[in-house]
Amino acid sequence: MPPSLPDCLEVVRRLSPSDVSWDTWSTREWLVTNGLGGYASGTLAGPPTRRYHALLVAALPAPLGRVSLLASIDASAGCSPDLRRRLNQLGDSTPRALVEFRLEAGLPVWRYELPDVTIERRLFMPHEQNTVLSTYTVLRSDDRVHLRLRPQFQLRLPEAPVDTPLPPTPSLDAHPGHVEITLDPAVAPVRLALSGRSAALHVAPEETHDVYYALEEERGYPFRASAWSPGYYDVEIDEGDRATLLASTDSVAAIEALSHDEAWRAEIERRTRLLVASGCSPADGLCAELVFAADQFLIQPAARTADEARLRATGEHARSVIAGYHWFTDWGRDTMISLEGLTLSTGRLTEARGTLLTFAYHLRDGLLPNLFPEGSKEGLYHTADATLWFFHAIDRYVSVSGDYDTLRGLLPHLSDVVSHHMRGTRFGIRMDSDGLMTQGDPSLPLTWMDAKVDDWIVTPRRGKTVEINALWFNALTLLAGWYRQFNEDARDLERTAERIKTAFNERFWYERGGYLYDIVDGDNGDDSSCRPNQILSFALRYPVLNESRWRSVVDVLRARLLTPFGLRTLDPEDARFKAQYFGDVRARDAAYHQGTVWAWLIGPFIDAWLRVHPGREDEARVLLSGFSGHLSEACVGTISEIFDGREPYTPRGCVAQAWSVAEVLRCMKRLETHDAPRESYAHTDA
Repeated sequence: MPPSLPDCLEVVRRLSPSDVSWDTWSTREWLVTNGLGGYASGTLAGPPTRRYHALLVAALPAPLGRVSLLASIDASAGCSPDLRRRLNQLGDSTPRALVEFRLEAGLPVWRYELPDVTIERRLFMPHEQNTVLSTYTVLRSDDRVHLRLRPQFQLRLPEAPVDTPLPPTPSLDAHPGHVEITLDPAVAPVRLALSGRSAALHVAPEETHDVYYALEEERGYPFRASAWSPGYYDVEIDEGDRATLLASTDSVAAIEALSHDEAWRAEIERRTRLLVASGCSPADGLCAELVFAADQFLIQPAARTADEARLRATGEHARSVIAGYHWFTDWGRDTMISLEGLTLSTGRLTEARGTLLTFAYHLRDGLLPNLFPEGSKEGLYHTADATLWFFHAIDRYVSVSGDYDTLRGLLPHLSDVVSHHMRGTRFGIRMDSDGLMTQGDPSLPLTWMDAKVDDWIVTPRRGKTVEINALWFNALTLLAGWYRQFNEDARDLERTAERIKTAFNERFWYERGGYLYDIVDGDNGDDSSCRPNQILSFALRYPVLNESRWRSVVDVLRARLLTPFGLRTLDPEDARFKAQYFGDVRARDAAYHQGTVWAWLIGPFIDAWLRVHPGREDEARVLLSGFSGHLSEACVGTISEIFDGREPYTPRGCVAQAWSVAEVLRCMKRLETHDAPRESYAHTDA
């Protein structure tokens, strides 16, 4: 008999009043994505708190990009139509009906208890469809249940202020089995249906003008919004029965192709395959949960339809990585850092290959895009490190997949990248006479510490930065190895790499502190700020830092920067240190890389720590132990972008961040299998 497949629905994270105080229920969030960049998200309690909360944020082709459409569903139920009570109503900061929230296979489930009825609600988005289905099942009732569902719509870009005016004249057209709502002729209509039910929409348009967004007020933005509803569905259901409201921008044929039951089974089968491919089982707990979290970031870039058409013509598919929800698009740096954890640690080699090929097409002047703006077909290129991370990502892909055909095809691109960097390219990015890489543009931050408010670059870092030169040495050494592999002359690359290593160890070692300068030859000379960037000097496959100095750096960073959720971006003893990422946009950006903890940095720290302390995997696992509890905070089931620099290390920033999830998952998988350090993966013959 074939082996039985894991039941992905056994991967459960449950929250109830005994686990979470009710006064914080509305501060926890949930997220469901569709593999296109679209999503549904909100608070566990129901009412929105941030501008990005909506039940259907569709990912549409350029120039639109992601568009917020279905804002919410006002649901009420009872065994008498005169005694219906709202399911998501709040009073005195206490949910009146919600008694449990849980994730099953990464998908949200709510349980509401009213005096005469208990209702369970599930929500999911079919993969690669701009469709959301919200299902209400009666678990217990004293009699037949009267359920009313009133959808509420907005039309705006997710990042637009919540007080964006409603469309002046939405239109509604009735069709057999569904209604079609056009909020604006320039935007795809939303098709609305009560799946599996003959109930028709009761047309009763109304506007609501006092939707409150608490986080928007806290951050100093407009916080009162309006919503429009075309009407409501009334349906009677018995105990054990259910009703599903569907909203979609997809074609009629697409939404009629799968019934609710078929769509649900397809999604559960897909998630089961994710577990199988990753080598995880429901019993693996946190690892299995992070497999589902990783899936949220892997997309087919819907806005850039040309990417898909071009790659499909060669038998490939365009793929990319959303850097974080809710407001990031796909960023080159984040994608290349995240690729190993999101795809290679989860057995998704096809997605890894598609992502590398997608970004390779967009190389310009030896640079990978820093990001693709929302709804844009072309990227912005102001980054000095994303392209060097590209070499790292390719190395990891080839090491795991053995796909040397793809490497051979990428090699001319990589040679061109190195040539551009050696002679100089945009934004002052160039190799100096000592072999070290320098960069700088007075109007743009080019490293990953890229906060900027108006004309103020918070952490400018112009000059020769420590991590970019570690990446530069790693890239040249990788390319030299690949040249040798394909019988090409690598001697010039090897000589340059050796020159870089010599200069690096002469210039970057800060003897007085026992660690590395963050910048040399900067605007103000050499910068001895104790920052985490130096960990990359011996966390990559090819360390640029001499081994005799590794232990000192690890010890300094562990003492000054390490927290339960990653590394601080600045020593707390530094006068510029900011303990909290909080307040308006200027205050937040001032703290973004000035003490704030970044979860993704735990990955390179563990890699470097294990180089210094080989065989001590059990101790390394302790460094990840804080993340299990965090998966019940912020956005349940995933990992936040950043944390405050001091206890209690409050999660901040994006509630779901690709490289946070990727690096924690990658390290968990490595520590489970006791993988060898990165440098010991031997290059095999093509």
